[in-house]
This record gives sequence, structure tokens and C-alpha cells, in this order.
Amino acid sequence: MNLPIHRELPPGVLDSTAALAHATEQWDRDIVKQLTDYIAIPAKSPGFDKDWVQHGHLETVLRNAAAWVEAQKIEGLTLEIVRLPGRTPVLFFEIAATRAASTQTVLMYGHLDKQPEFTGWRSDLGPWTPKYEDGKLYGRGGADDGYAVYASIAAVQALKAQKVAHPRIVGLIETCEESGSYDLLPYVDALRPRLGEVALVICLDSGAGNYDQLWLTTSLRGMASGTLKVEILTEGVHSGDASGLVPSSFRIMRQVLDRLEDSKSGRLLPASFHCEMPAERLAQAKATAAILGEEVYKRFPWAHYDCGGSTAFALPTTTDPVQALINRTWTPTLSVTGAEGFPSLQDAGNVLRPYTAFKLSLRLPPLVDAAQAVQELKTLLEDNAPYQAKVTFESNGGATGWNAPTTAPWFEQALNQASQAHFGASCGFIGQGGTIPLMNMLSTGFPQAQMMVCGVLGPKSNAHGPNEFLHVPYAKKLTAAVAQVIAQLP
Repeated sequence: MNLPIHRELPPGVLDSTAALAHATEQWDRDIVKQLTDYIAIPAKSPGFDKDWVQHGHLETVLRNAAAWVEAQKIEGLTLEIVRLPGRTPVLFFEIAATRAASTQTVLMYGHLDKQPEFTGWRSDLGPWTPKYEDGKLYGRGGADDGYAVYASIAAVQALKAQKVAHPRIVGLIETCEESGSYDLLPYVDALRPRLGEVALVICLDSGAGNYDQLWLTTSLRGMASGTLKVEILTEGVHSGDASGLVPSSFRIMRQVLDRLEDSKSGRLLPASFHCEMPAERLAQAKATAAILGEEVYKRFPWAHYDCGGSTAFALPTTTDPVQALINRTWTPTLSVTGAEGFPSLQDAGNVLRPYTAFKLSLRLPPLVDAAQAVQELKTLLEDNAPYQAKVTFESNGGATGWNAPTTAPWFEQALNQASQAHFGASCGFIGQGGTIPLMNMLSTGFPQAQMMVCGVLGPKSNAHGPNEFLHVPYAKKLTAAVAQVIAQLP
């Protein structure tokens, strides 16, 4: 591909057209192939693969990424795989500053571990069988977020290609994010002296409201998760003999969960699990609702059925776009993501089961302390069990959410200019319902840093679920936008 000749621009200014051409060429020539190979490796996060060391998949994807980064031969780059005993490894790279007298650092973050397979994939797709179709690369982990390390390096290469001076850049790529990043803080502590004076964090592990503009994530929910188990018998018994006398473990489970959630409205009952939404975030939600409209809720794959000759669709909790955005970003919400103690339907006989266990995922508002919520959750669920059943909540830990710092004028200007240059529209601002534990850690450790939290997880990309895909045309533009924002760091 012939790259365009650079236009005459002032020193230090990035030619956005040339940057996009460079990023596009890199993606088409190399990155899509790298991610295709990456998707084929079942590098599940350690929380879903207790034998991750023996299986070696996390090691493979980390080494493959490291080898690719080194092969780029970027001037001033050094790289190493850092290992702490008993923990998942991380990839750490440094790129020396080319900007005179610069003491600032840009920190680029991503992860290479993946969620498990899940069911429901299209018949010609699968979690570990990558397929590139109509600009979308299907398969587990490509968009969430195996692409991040490759896009980050490609953004740096776009700067280098134009000889645009840049500050010092470091990268931290972990392999424990989908398990709650419980290994990450020890690495941040160990590497803190080498991180430097972080002025800008670039985290490519988030979402996009659409594929028509750049989106900045302004908040992330926290999370508390674990397994709630209700035991009433030591073994299953004939339901005809025991039902009516032995209480169902499932019914007890329902009573216990009723302490936590109003099952009719979905509202979580403990007041401490809620927080006030800042006025700035509410204003941004209203602006984003005006952009996205009904797409806020219509983008999900709702169940549907024939109803007297017309198609009826399942309904969301609200059809008001503003309230829909609030519900998925600042409202605590309970999901049951797994169950144990149930036989399959074909094997289910007339037996009263001895226990019921649910995997709970509790999303917390950005300003609620996760550690405190986990403790309160355990007490709430376990104390004074109905029928003196054995009720236990085994926590998987928690991660406190994040609310972005006030946007600096230079940063907002850079985001809007990058979005206009590559998408023809201003940058959008949106909260996300997911959790990235690193962001809270970094905001605490580097309170003056601006946070460019972006991503490719737009409508129907379906991270964690079936038919997950990476929107490659959007990823190309995001790569170039990242380069442009770095170039404008004061």
C-alpha cells in the first residue's frame, strides 16, 4: 500500500490522514493475522481455568505478543515479561521519549486473558475458530481485548513514521483481568518506580456507543462476585416422600436473594449499594441519549416470538434512553451467571435436590467501595438462614468502580479533534457498566493523569457472549485517534 505524502504541518503536529493510512496498512498487513492466531488459543483467565499454568495458553499468547512487539524494531523500545511468584505474568514495555526535556509518561494498558466459551454461537462460528467477515473478526477475546497491545504499538508506529516527537511511553499488558485483576496490584506496586510521572493513561478495554465517532468512557461500575450455596440435605431424596416436609433449597435460595433484591423491580435493597450520580455524568448521559436514542436498548438480541401474526419482543427495564444509560452505568444490579446442583432436563427425575448454588455477579456504582460491599453482602446472605439451612457465600473478591477525573481542556480538545478527523463527528462521552480494576488503582496513584479509556465494544459486539466480534474498521480509526491524542499531550 502506498502511504500518502505528509502535508506540510507545524513541527509536532500529526498528519491525521497519513496516520490513518499507516494504521490501516498495519492492520491489513499484520494485525488481523496476529489476532486471528490469538483467537484460536483458548487462553482463559485463571478464574475459569485453575490449571492455566499446566495448559500454558496464557504463556503462549503473552510470548506471541512479546515476540510481535519486539519484531517491530521500534526505536527506543525495551520489553520484558515480568513474573511474580504464584501470579499470572505481565508484559511490560518502555519506549524512550523523543520530546526534548519531557518528564511525562503515557501508560498504555490492555490484557490478553479471555472469558470462557459460552454457548449459542452461530453454527459457522465458535469461540476458538476465528472468522473474518464483512470487516468483523469473530471469536473470543479479539475485541476484549487482545487487540489492545497491537493497536497501542501501531499507534506509536504512526507517530514514529511521521517523526512526531512524543513523551516516554510504557505499556502494561496483564493476563488476569477477566478474573478481577487480583494479580495486578502487586505488579503495579513492583513496577511503580518504572512507571514514572504518568500524565496520560490509554486503556483500550472499553466500549463505544456506536461506530460513528470516538467514545470516551467516563465511568465504570465496580463488582462484587461469588458463589451463594444453600444446603438442606446431605443427599437427594424422593420428592414424593419428602416434599412438603423438607423445604426446597431453591425456595430458600429465593428467600435469601429477596433480602438483596426486589425481584419485581430489580432494585437492590441495601442503601449502601447505591450512590448519587454526579451532575456532570447526568448531563453527559442526557447528551449521549440524544445521540443514541432507542439504540441504547434496541442493540441487544432480545428474545421474540409470533403473537397473532406480528412479532413480539421481550422488553427492557425502561425505554427511556436517559434512564437506560443510568441503569447500566450508575445503578447497582444483580445477575445470576451460573448455577450448580441441578441435573440436566433429560436427567431430572422426581428427586428433591440436596442443595442449590448460584454464581452471583453484583455490579456496583462507580463510587461504592467494593471491599465494604462484599462484607455486607456476605453478612446479609448468610445470617439467620430460613429453616437453619446451611447458607454460605464464598466471595471471589471485589473491584471498586471508577469515575473519571475532570477532563483537562487540552484533552477534550484533542479527543474532539481526533474524532472529527477520523469519524467526522465530535467525541461522545459514555459511562460503561463493566469493570476495569486498574483504572481505580491508577486514578488513586496518579491523580493528575488524564484517562483515555476507549474501546471497540460497540453495538452487537457481544463481549463475553456468543458471536463476539472485533469491528476492524473502527479499530483502525481508534488506533489513529490514539496516536493523535498522544501527539497533543502538552
